[in-house]
Amino acid sequence: MKNQVTDIFKDKGQTYSFELFPPKTEKGYQKLLGTLGDLCRLQPDFISCTYGAGGGNREKTLEIAQHIQEQLSTPSIAHLTCVCHTKDEIRGILQDMKTRGIGNILALRGDPPLDNPDWQPGKNNFRYAKDLCAFVREEFGHDFTIGVAGFPEGHPLCPELDQDARFLKEKVDNGADFVITQLFFDNAHYFDYVKRLRALGVNSRVIPGILPITHYDNLLRFCQSCGTTIPSQVHEIFKPIREDKDKMLEEGIRFCIQQCRELLEGGAPGLHFYALNKLHPVDTILKNVRI
Repeated sequence: MKNQVTDIFKDKGQTYSFELFPPKTEKGYQKLLGTLGDLCRLQPDFISCTYGAGGGNREKTLEIAQHIQEQLSTPSIAHLTCVCHTKDEIRGILQDMKTRGIGNILALRGDPPLDNPDWQPGKNNFRYAKDLCAFVREEFGHDFTIGVAGFPEGHPLCPELDQDARFLKEKVDNGADFVITQLFFDNAHYFDYVKRLRALGVNSRVIPGILPITHYDNLLRFCQSCGTTIPSQVHEIFKPIREDKDKMLEEGIRFCIQQCRELLEGGAPGLHFYALNKLHPVDTILKNVRI
């Protein structure tokens, strides 16, 4: 098995992958282990695991990533955030990852934890993901493949699109190997984003992040919090059926399949599904779009 995703990229023009998160309870964790087995039967190219705010679920993140590789023979990516960690702590986490055989990270700034929303980095902290990328390369060379987050509609703290693209280039210049984007529902945002990056000389893979729509009201709240635009088409489809869960799921699958096909036909180097720790509907969507 090739653990580093850059090795997979050499062999595959398009990859299909999932993201999940560490549950807060032991019951949820055990349930996730079962779901992981089902997800891996879909033969994803890799699976990423998110990181609790302020490192609250760091240990579970690494346990899950290690389980995916050792027990399910699937490459994993462990998220790593700067927030609330000193440089020495980050060094220790990376060494722990290396010991566990985890060769891929998604380097993120991260959001301050809910119990410390005003946290600010000091001299012993990293301020931005670009600083974390540089540190990983300086301390560990190419022991890790580094992925970073991209924002087709601009980061909420940097809505100026050209400047946001320049910030992404800094992460790549500091050692990042590939990009996974924030969710979006208008594919024009993705294609325009890739054009901006290519114009700056960024030739890394930019893998679109895909969130299947399963609940209209939850979608409204989530997109408001992360700054994702909801196109009028989505409102027109889902608002009239917001009380019909079965119909919403059916239309959500239909919408997502269409979105994914357009992305792949337009040259996207794969799809990264935000699975929300569930097998369905990503199983149905992947079956219908995988090339």
